[in-house]
Amino acid sequence: MEDGMNAPQQVPDPSPVSSTRRQFLRGAGLAGAGVALTACAPSFTPRQDKPNLDADILNFALNLEYLEAAFYLAATGRLTELQGIGGDAPIQFPEGVTGTAPMAFQSDVIRDFANELASNELAHVRFLIATVKALGGLPIPRPALSIGPAFMAAVAAASGGKVTDFNPYRDDISFLLASHTLEDVGVTAYKGASPLIRDRKPGGVLEQAAGILAVEGYHMGSTRFQLYKRRDQEAAPGFTVAAMSRAISDLRDQLDGPGDKDQGITDSPRPGESNIVPADANGVAFSRTPREVLNIVYQKAEAAAGGFFPSGVNGKIR
Repeated sequence: MEDGMNAPQQVPDPSPVSSTRRQFLRGAGLAGAGVALTACAPSFTPRQDKPNLDADILNFALNLEYLEAAFYLAATGRLTELQGIGGDAPIQFPEGVTGTAPMAFQSDVIRDFANELASNELAHVRFLIATVKALGGLPIPRPALSIGPAFMAAVAAASGGKVTDFNPYRDDISFLLASHTLEDVGVTAYKGASPLIRDRKPGGVLEQAAGILAVEGYHMGSTRFQLYKRRDQEAAPGFTVAAMSRAISDLRDQLDGPGDKDQGITDSPRPGESNIVPADANGVAFSRTPREVLNIVYQKAEAAAGGFFPSGVNGKIR
């Protein structure tokens, strides 16, 4: 793989491929609020004595994008599109799934949504690889992935051992719950990494990472909306979709450490209000540190590998 050491120091333009609670800024006009926030915000000059970790941060994100791309491409039967990108590390599937044929979607809407997710995540992989090279870094190879057994283990743990045969490729609800398992983590990971990014110039790393964060937020919100529409349907014996969403959320909260940084789709404190958009009291998305993210995707606190990454993630941040 190319090391990109002689690449120009310019972040490539993203290709045009295709939380928050509403209380935030309530009562104020959007334009007025924007002016006020701009006026109050201090100018920021990155400290030059700190090491530049931008390429390492993007490589950490690339691990998550490889995972999401592989899952959505497998669900839509398009996994061959990932071949030749980042190497050929093994991918674990449920029995009978190869990623070369689409799952049996019950709804054209969910099928089309899955294809859009697959295209977006594959674009993220390609863009992050190009950006790391442009920064003079070496993009990580694709790590070994589990996009079958890891989902089964996550749901088994979330359900207290009551659901042991979860298959994300079984039906629309299972696919959406699997997406729910990943997308909420991706949003908080990008948000948590944002203060560490050094390149804050227009069009630089921070702006492009914010753009990916926005897309991941759209993915998360769309997935949670589809789950909310199905909240009273059965997800597994003894679990409605709402109950399974809450169980998955509680598991992430347990794994990531102290503090409440996760919410199910019906966990609003106000009656008659959905919780499609998880956010704090200020309507701001939650942040997670790399260690908190790894605790979730490894499915064990302080582990060095496991869960969705059987051999661990690649890169310096691990």
